Amino acid sequence: MRWIRKFLLPFSGIYYLISTFRNVFFDIGWLPSEKFSVPVIVIGNLNVGGTGKTPMVEFLLMNFQANYRLAVLSRGYGRKSKGFFLAGDNSDARQLGDEPYQIYKKFSAVDVAVDVNRRKGIAKLLGHNPTLDCIILDDAFQHRYVKPEFTVLLTAYGDIFNDDFLLPAGNLRESGRGATRADVIVVTKCPVQLSETEKKSIERKVNPLPHQKLFFTAISYGSEVVNNHGRIPLKSLVNQKICLVTGIANPQPLVDFLKSQSIEFEHFKFSDHHDFTEAEINNINQKPFVLTTEKDFVRLGNNIRANCCYLPVEVVFLGEQAEFVEGIRKVLVS
Repeated sequence: MRWIRKFLLPFSGIYYLISTFRNVFFDIGWLPSEKFSVPVIVIGNLNVGGTGKTPMVEFLLMNFQANYRLAVLSRGYGRKSKGFFLAGDNSDARQLGDEPYQIYKKFSAVDVAVDVNRRKGIAKLLGHNPTLDCIILDDAFQHRYVKPEFTVLLTAYGDIFNDDFLLPAGNLRESGRGATRADVIVVTKCPVQLSETEKKSIERKVNPLPHQKLFFTAISYGSEVVNNHGRIPLKSLVNQKICLVTGIANPQPLVDFLKSQSIEFEHFKFSDHHDFTEAEINNINQKPFVLTTEKDFVRLGNNIRANCCYLPVEVVFLGEQAEFVEGIRKVLVS
């Protein structure tokens, strides 16, 4: 693997020049950034995938949907539709993409839309609902044609952006210098018992600017698994024949959690946003019990039998959650 990285490093140098010049052109105004009449909050990362953007979007919706009119705009990775698409009662994952559809299923009162062109998407959302208080852009840190009111940069514990290389040798979409555009930086997927000493060590590595606040979060797994028919206790899966199906960027935290719960399983591991084939679905349907992620569950849809459940997850702040929430609230009332 190392020799492949060494071979690709010259191409990363070329990528660095292109991405750097692009950012400079935005900084000096040669490329335009549009500001809108409502606050726009960007959730994004420097690395490709796997930092927990969707759980963070859901955290914001859970905390603010009761008092504010919110919308979510995503690119809709892997969808079969084109252009702007607004979620509705008859929408599915093929039209929206798995993550936007997951959000819509859980927050049906929130306007959820997809569009590769975020400026056009925002304009159409405001045309559809002029009373919106805020639009959340999912995975849009590099989409600089929109000027956000507030930017949340995510980086995963154990994969801090400073430790990575630019594409294609590594997984960085742009250099670590891009982190200076963030208002807050959140280290996600941390151990729940993360020590203050390690927090300080990570803070020195991230090296936030004086105006940037650094937060730490962990993944909280549910005590029950869920499907369209109900819920069953997670502990009831002990000593059962389980098939774990994952099509996410980094399934290792889930694998580690299930092992910690003494749950044994056969693991069918697929790439992120995997489009399951008929043969794969037939193979999965032969298993006595299938456990998967929520994102994979909505993508599998009605193709899977009733023996399939997902394990819910949510974001838990390791301290200072109130400060983070208050920072977002100030944006919403600005």
